[in-house]
Amino acid sequence: MKYKPSTFWRKAFGEYKAWLYLAPALIILFVFQMYPIIKSFLMGFYTEFDYLHDIVYGWGFDHFADLAQDADFHLAIRNTCYLTIVAAPLSILISLLFAVLLNSNIRLRGVFQSIYFLPFVTSMVAVSIVWAWMLNKDYGLINSILKTFGISKVAWLTNPKMTLPVLVVLSIWKGLGYRVIIFLAGLQGIDQRYYSAARLDGAGAASRFFHVTVPMLRPTIFFLSVTTVIDVFKTFDEVYVMYSNEPGPLKSGLTIVYYIFTKFYRHWEFASAAAAAFVLFLIILSITLLQFAAVRLARWYEERRQAHEEME
Repeated sequence: MKYKPSTFWRKAFGEYKAWLYLAPALIILFVFQMYPIIKSFLMGFYTEFDYLHDIVYGWGFDHFADLAQDADFHLAIRNTCYLTIVAAPLSILISLLFAVLLNSNIRLRGVFQSIYFLPFVTSMVAVSIVWAWMLNKDYGLINSILKTFGISKVAWLTNPKMTLPVLVVLSIWKGLGYRVIIFLAGLQGIDQRYYSAARLDGAGAASRFFHVTVPMLRPTIFFLSVTTVIDVFKTFDEVYVMYSNEPGPLKSGLTIVYYIFTKFYRHWEFASAAAAAFVLFLIILSITLLQFAAVRLARWYEERRQAHEEME
């Protein structure tokens, strides 16, 4: 069947109409996100270059080899991995417990939800300034409270041993509201018939939590585990603000993003900063892929177990 001219152009325009609507957003996304990512990736391999005239004379892996021998980069990786290993699981666990509590029939539930979500929508710079005041050794709120219980002052911001624990607590507190809201959405999507059936079988509160709530929240837990790990790996603002533009006492708060910032903005070592950013990308990508693989393995094991039980 032959198309009439008007029908043909109407069909052709309809196919590309969606792309026309998406074009402005795609252009902005490419110019301000995709192009810088590609450019920074290539910049990590520059060995001889002229940034003023945008001329590259040599390529190589020299900057990646320097990173492998840089003690500061090793320290940044250790600190960041410590923050991730400690803060990410605790953030998910504490958020889940608060979400379960808020999902119950307690008074002023909406008020508590707003209070928990408030830190997430507050500027990280403002939050860090408040925390720096609270943790001040001489006039901080925390030490004032400890003093009333007869506890001596603690050097929260000047003791290198306290830097990472402080950052862990701040990371958990900052993202608590967002994760609680996500968990609440997952909890409210669970069919109450599962809980009714569990009660009929004599399951207690703890049994219902571990055998109904947690399995039904697996997709939500997986989503938050991925986003939380990425968020912790990008720790920078709180360190920069709370420690007066320094990576903590004796570099105890040096993270990978802070290392990249130092190389780029203070030392003007653009290629080294780009190489470190690419390594950070590979680390986050590897961890994310491992999380996906772990979920698929757990799902495969669960299916095999169920199939084995049905055969018996």
